[in-house]
Amino acid sequence: MSEKVGIIAYGIYIPRNRITVDEIASIWGEDANEIKSQLQIFEKSVPFPDEDVATMAVEAARNAMKQWGGEAEKIGAIYVGSESHPYAVKPTATIVAAAIGAEGETTAADLEFACKAGTAGMQMCFGLIQSNMIKVGLAIGSDSSQAKPKDPLEYTAGAGSAAFLIGKQDIIAELEGTYSYTSDTPDFWRREGATFPSHGQRFTGMPAYFDHIIKATKGLLEKIDRKPEDYDYVTFHQPNTKFPLRVAKMLGFSKEQIENSLACKYVGNTYSASSMIGFAKILDEAQPGDKVLVTSYGSGAGSDAFSFKITENIEKIRSRSKTVQYYIENKRNISYGLYSRYKGILKV
Repeated sequence: MSEKVGIIAYGIYIPRNRITVDEIASIWGEDANEIKSQLQIFEKSVPFPDEDVATMAVEAARNAMKQWGGEAEKIGAIYVGSESHPYAVKPTATIVAAAIGAEGETTAADLEFACKAGTAGMQMCFGLIQSNMIKVGLAIGSDSSQAKPKDPLEYTAGAGSAAFLIGKQDIIAELEGTYSYTSDTPDFWRREGATFPSHGQRFTGMPAYFDHIIKATKGLLEKIDRKPEDYDYVTFHQPNTKFPLRVAKMLGFSKEQIENSLACKYVGNTYSASSMIGFAKILDEAQPGDKVLVTSYGSGAGSDAFSFKITENIEKIRSRSKTVQYYIENKRNISYGLYSRYKGILKV
């Protein structure tokens, strides 16, 4: 890269409500211990009735702005990736722009590519900045995921948002390279008008999730001449805890390299925000000089892989916003009845 570009600030948001695997399993007469053993998830986040992709995206963006301390007028692009935008025709990105004071000379758009739409926005911001078209970009992954009652997805489909400000000045995580792998693999889908998504059961694993993450990650490592042992931290898309741990092992990464990023244990699969929240959790504790690898995955299907080097600037701004751990711990448990009402499963 001719000029350095990277993350200059980040922020996340996770709703307070949690429903445990035990609570969901008790409704359907299933074995909670077996499910927790298989998925290695204990509870998931649930938005309040007045929370959606837009409100969560705004909160994450505001946290990122607070950490950055810069002027919103400098933001030249805002992209919000999600598969649960509140409007079919009306962008979420413009709502974020208005909320943080970035309306005006700014390009904004909503993105869709299942759970990798947020990282697609990151790549777009990196490209615009490297071409000197903008000075600062804002990429957000935000989702309030849906799951049919009694479907295996009901145990994992969570809610949350992550926002990353990208630029050239005061970089906290310098981009060393990025690589993507894409194919037409229909492992997960939701047609127009359908309330809940459909999925290909075990097909979502090996020919979908694992194949794309492995190829994107290996492609990046080869491109920048790196090996798994060169990294201090790694995170992958987290549909559950079992999958990222397994793919890390398949790629030659250790459990220690990935374990600290696994927020999904306590908030579930936040879809477009999943790998981004995992990255944020790493940034909450990484030290200058550490190297971080991030690979997202979106059904349909594709993966975006990134390599970052942490700079000394991270210590100057890290304490300005709430950590991922704060949101994990700041919670209240709810019943299946409340969960059903909040998620619109019960129609009244």
